[in-house]
Amino acid sequence: MFKNHPRGLVVLFFTEMWERFGFYLMLGIFTLYMIDKTGGKGFSDVKAADIYGTYLALVYLTPFIGGLLADKILGYRLAISIGGILMGLGYLGLAFPGDTVFYASLLLIIIGNGFFKPNISSLVGKLYDHDPYKKLKDSGFNIFYMGINIGAFICNFIAAYLRIKYGWGYAFAAAGIGMFIGLTWFWTGQRHVRTIDMIDRGHEGNWHVLKLLLSVFLPAIAGGLVGWFLPGMLLKHPLFLTHSNDAFLFASIPIVIYYCSLWIKAPKEDKSQLAALLTVFSVVILFWAIFHQNGSALTIYAERHTIREVHGSLKNHLSDLGLTQEVSVPESV
Repeated sequence: MFKNHPRGLVVLFFTEMWERFGFYLMLGIFTLYMIDKTGGKGFSDVKAADIYGTYLALVYLTPFIGGLLADKILGYRLAISIGGILMGLGYLGLAFPGDTVFYASLLLIIIGNGFFKPNISSLVGKLYDHDPYKKLKDSGFNIFYMGINIGAFICNFIAAYLRIKYGWGYAFAAAGIGMFIGLTWFWTGQRHVRTIDMIDRGHEGNWHVLKLLLSVFLPAIAGGLVGWFLPGMLLKHPLFLTHSNDAFLFASIPIVIYYCSLWIKAPKEDKSQLAALLTVFSVVILFWAIFHQNGSALTIYAERHTIREVHGSLKNHLSDLGLTQEVSVPESV
């Protein structure tokens, strides 16, 4: 599979596979853990969905900052290492009880993802910047994304087994262990990616990072604070069900304005390309908004409104693997 491709692809393939193993393991059981009233957090459906949505919104926001810092200041390898360590600690933190450690762990994962996710993909692209690998870039990314899918697939079985056999904490801990396995593999393969880790340390580049942070993210933070407090002060209730929804929508306004301004200020010859890109952004936003219902609304629906019984030899085989669970069914069902 890796024949004719740069050696660094093997390093990045397995690093990303283990990172996605941890990420999707955590995401797959996150809502179930929060609504579990016996061994989990015991949150209401609304609160669990609110936390889940806020977590994902921030997970998609932080790579913007992490990518800029890696490109101009830290370098890709250092950013990946920082991100992986923070994510691994965050997953391990979820294995422990208590609300403080719960929210602190989510914060570590959010920040860590911002450093890790955009930069490992950037390294994959840089592997193919020069001959003789340029023509293999598309197939290289296809192989890389196979690693993502493998990690996202196998994590479900590991999470189910550990959750049923030992409890929530062990399942979350497995995500952290997987992350550190991926990091260890990444560190042992440094010689294959070191030469492509280039940093733009120019003064103009650093100013560009600062300018973006001040002109885009500072207004976004201000908008989020306005959205959190203002509707409650004026209306005595949130505009869109929860304070975090309001904060997210208000915080999005400066970011949307920024991207629109790129098109408005662009030279005439670039406008059509930017318009196409912004159109793709709009479609992708809708796609991921629907896609991530799998970890919230669809998970709750599957938990409460689907028949998940297995019988006969299949039940015996799954029981041998530790993948079956006895649950009590309400009499009204």
